[in-house]
Amino acid sequence: MSRAGKYPVNLKEGVSAAIAGNVLTVKGPKGEMKVALDTKHAGLVDVTIEADKIVVTPKDAEDKLSRTMWGTTTRNIRAAIEGVSEGFKKEMYMNGVGYKASVNGNKLVLVAGYSHDVIMEIPAGLSVQVTGPTEFIISGIDKCLVGQFADKVHKVRKADPYKGKGIFYKGERIRRKEGKKK
Repeated sequence: MSRAGKYPVNLKEGVSAAIAGNVLTVKGPKGEMKVALDTKHAGLVDVTIEADKIVVTPKDAEDKLSRTMWGTTTRNIRAAIEGVSEGFKKEMYMNGVGYKASVNGNKLVLVAGYSHDVIMEIPAGLSVQVTGPTEFIISGIDKCLVGQFADKVHKVRKADPYKGKGIFYKGERIRRKEGKKK
């Protein structure tokens, strides 16, 4: 049984939801998100709106795929509600000599120890705020989009366990290794 799916999703204050066809539209103070209910496994779950909560139920409780889509759909709806009410953010920092980050229009410019600057297009719906020369925050209402872009930035210069250089998430800890000995 799905632990994520068996509890209804409560609508927060200032957030409204409506189902039109196979799309759940969630509106809140930060914007609007759509959750597709017609995935390739369409028809495995039922979504209903009751007063101030959204209830997701599997059509066939014995079918394993139906139960998995039950939990997945519930989590996607929860993420949409949290996104339009509070938003998501990933805080990151860079560590290394000469490393720095800046935003130029709709582009994130990273100086990360290469012979050239790494220029990355910021996806629509996201914002990047530089809080210090080597610190920045990626924020938006779509949890998946924020995480994907943060991972893309993280891969520009992965953490080096020997020197401790690279691009890190706030709170990320790398296990330092000892170098060669003579």
